[in-house]
Amino acid sequence: MAASAAALVLSTAFLAACGANDDGGDDGGDGGGGDGASGAKIALLLPESKTTRYETFDKPLFEAKVAELCEDCEVLYYNADQDEAKQAQQMTTALNDGANVVVLDPVNGAGATGMVEEAQGQDVPVIAYDRLITNADYYMSFDNETVGKLQGEGLLEAMGGEGAILMLNGAPSDPNAAQFKTGAHSALDGNVDILEEYDNPDWSPENAQQWTSDQLSKYDPSEIQGVYAANDGQAGGVVAALTGAGVALDALPPITGQDAEVAAIQRILAGEQALTIYKPIPIEAETAAEVAVALANGDEPGATSDTGIDQSEYEGVTSYIFDPIVVTADNVADTVIADGFYDAADICTGDYVDDCEAAGIS
Repeated sequence: MAASAAALVLSTAFLAACGANDDGGDDGGDGGGGDGASGAKIALLLPESKTTRYETFDKPLFEAKVAELCEDCEVLYYNADQDEAKQAQQMTTALNDGANVVVLDPVNGAGATGMVEEAQGQDVPVIAYDRLITNADYYMSFDNETVGKLQGEGLLEAMGGEGAILMLNGAPSDPNAAQFKTGAHSALDGNVDILEEYDNPDWSPENAQQWTSDQLSKYDPSEIQGVYAANDGQAGGVVAALTGAGVALDALPPITGQDAEVAAIQRILAGEQALTIYKPIPIEAETAAEVAVALANGDEPGATSDTGIDQSEYEGVTSYIFDPIVVTADNVADTVIADGFYDAADICTGDYVDDCEAAGIS
């Protein structure tokens, strides 16, 4: 997989985290009750399961990389199901279970600072994963304003540079959603007429479908020349609402997305969605695992990952920031398939076999 990361330049630290520390000394990484070396525990707290990426990609990729780097390490996994209180309790549980490091993708980034303080109060470092937490020890994510800007620019191009749109953003509690929204507005404002705008409280396709259906009681589908949907799940909800109102699949307006879900790639090949944003999750998940294993041993992660991503600083937090990629029908083969993110067989099923052949995918 082209997006895969090997280890950071910290092989000694990783061996030590796996119990190869030959002096047996205390390295100071014993927060949460562990010893920071052999048998280190790394907690992975993810925010929800309605977005398919977390259970399908982030979790297994993270766990596999930790196992590769440290066969004696244990991953303590929790999913908050979009419930802040539940995630706060999961943090406490993870610390009580002896977590040496916490990798936290918060339900609410702004509200997660107390969780970070709880961990740091027990000398347990916290990696803010995918969503910023301003007092975390490390942060890794994609350039989120660029994601929104690329979506907006892609929508403009697909619309021919003008027209009226509906705009569906992500959850207000998600700091990434605000960044996507800012980036999108930077491309769209002054170029299109935003008929209505919606902040989806849980990113769900169901909410997106219902909200879009509600707008169709105000606007004829012919008045909507494009739809900004912040992620693929919402794009699917928009398609369901429009087709449910009688819009033919070949008459749908351009619709954006994000996360490169299989269903979205199929819609793109079929001409039912204009684009998605591919964020090579292996880079993010595996770099998080590398940094976590290093921290479990009490070592400082290196300034550059093996993927060539340099440490930077984002809002005062030491960070690794990755680049997003626009996927359209023209480059499916050169992106998600070439990277091994999907096989052609994952995409080219049923009604989409002919669409794949037309795009040169087999």
